[in-house]
Amino acid sequence: MSTVIGYVRKNTFFEKLVASKLFWFLFIAFTFSYPIYKSVVRELPPPLPKLYKVPEYTLINSFNKPFGSKDLEGKLYIAGFAFTSCPTTCPALMEKMDKIQKRVRGLGTNIALVTYTVDPEYDTPDVLFKFARKRHANPYVWTFLTGSEADLKKTIIDGFKVPMGKREPISGNVDGEEVSLIDIAHSEKFVLVDWNGYVRKYYETDKHSINQMMIDVGLLANSNEKK
Repeated sequence: MSTVIGYVRKNTFFEKLVASKLFWFLFIAFTFSYPIYKSVVRELPPPLPKLYKVPEYTLINSFNKPFGSKDLEGKLYIAGFAFTSCPTTCPALMEKMDKIQKRVRGLGTNIALVTYTVDPEYDTPDVLFKFARKRHANPYVWTFLTGSEADLKKTIIDGFKVPMGKREPISGNVDGEEVSLIDIAHSEKFVLVDWNGYVRKYYETDKHSINQMMIDVGLLANSNEKK
């Protein structure tokens, strides 16, 4: 009578691994956590270039006090250009600057917003003061500047390298009546300036560009560039 000799097949290492609850726990944890890990450790964009340094300037703020580049040293600031009686683009620009003011609250005194008038003939310190109050501008963050036409042109055209036109009469319709208005050509861009007075980038005023500006402000504020 022959004897049948049998054997028991042992599971391979891989089969044991797949059968393990720990394996599946770690597999699921990795599957869900890896995309989060990639988003956290993604490579940061390169730093914004230093385009050029804005020459020193001193103008007059809405409190009728001298204010200029020296007062902005050590702060990031966003520069904008407008005039209070503007009938065309300025109201929308002011609305956007107001929203920016709210978005930068978390940076405290490390950032400033500065609006330079292109109509010093009309925009006296008192006019700017009333305009700023109407817009609920925080004077510790948002500054309005005026001065002589020569000083403003030197700062805006030569310093920030954006246009500043002359006062031009235009006709407009208010409540069904034709009225004479004043318009002045000027830049509608925002300019990001660093702590040392270097222009870093110009931005359009559409939603996407402003969002990008906020990202750039955050990256700069948290960088090691500040000396």
